[in-house]
Amino acid sequence: MLFGRKKKMAPVSYDRNTQRPAIRASICTGEKVGGLQDLKTGEFTELMFLRGDEEVEAFREACGVDRLETIY
Repeated sequence: MLFGRKKKMAPVSYDRNTQRPAIRASICTGEKVGGLQDLKTGEFTELMFLRGDEEVEAFREACGVDRLETIY
């Protein structure tokens, strides 16, 4: 949508016992991707590309957490 309001992000559903929300960031480019990390295997599942602080906050709120860990 070029002109208009941004839609609010839908809540992210995940198993809190086996996964945690996190941000994977590139050291070289600074690119950030929000997703879920498996606690047992460490596998990261990408959910959305984060282009700014507003999108990081929206992702954090959609996951229902106070703090997100950043993985490099």
